[in-house]
Amino acid sequence: SGRLAVAHDGKKRIHVFGPSGFCLGRFGERGPASNDIKYPLDVTVTSDGHVVVTDGGDCSVKAFDFEGRGVLAVREGFCLPWGLDATPKSEVILTDSEAGALYRLAADFRRGELKKCQMIRAQLVSPRAVAVCRTSGAVVVIEHLKARGPSKGSTRVKIFSAEMDLIGQMDSFGLNLVFPARIYATAVAFDKEGRVTVTDVCSQAVICLGKPEEFPIFNPLISHGLSYPVGLTYTANNALVVLDSGDHSVKVYSST
Repeated sequence: SGRLAVAHDGKKRIHVFGPSGFCLGRFGERGPASNDIKYPLDVTVTSDGHVVVTDGGDCSVKAFDFEGRGVLAVREGFCLPWGLDATPKSEVILTDSEAGALYRLAADFRRGELKKCQMIRAQLVSPRAVAVCRTSGAVVVIEHLKARGPSKGSTRVKIFSAEMDLIGQMDSFGLNLVFPARIYATAVAFDKEGRVTVTDVCSQAVICLGKPEEFPIFNPLISHGLSYPVGLTYTANNALVVLDSGDHSVKVYSST
């Protein structure tokens, strides 16, 4: 449909935009009701037309239709669900930052029925942002590593095959060998060719790290005009969408 969902800390915490940038709807107020959202950490849109949100306020995953009606809430078993991305089959891959785990969630969202919620990878270090490749099924995760000394810590990008075998990783130190500046990755996405792209808040840039088999290369895609990029996705026509919390905007870049 080309619709884009954005999670933020306003009164109604999920905004749904059309392809032209017009806001089609807002929902998800803070409160105790099942349809409320206390503290949204990430949002994705499934191919069957549902908006799925991780709520750090009550450690749950909540699904809504585009009108904002709650259809499913999954609370059991999570410590701090954080990042999520939908697969082409409308399953959801999500990270639990506190548990250090990656889950696959399958549900019939139209009926509000959870089919399964399965841990597919453990022993990760504070995993947050996650993305699924639409063609290969590969999964990329950003881990947030604890600081040693006075620095604020660093990040590590891990790529897993569709079978959840580790096929590539690179931390901030390794990226420093490829690129002279420090990189702190906050969001990640696959483009339609299967290349890994991350946002970097240190250089205020969007950087392509290449396909898993060539990982990592270093190709800055956007190096000007961003102030604090924290969200990233690609549209069906391969336009790049960046959520910039520095000036509270959504910026869309064409692939040409």
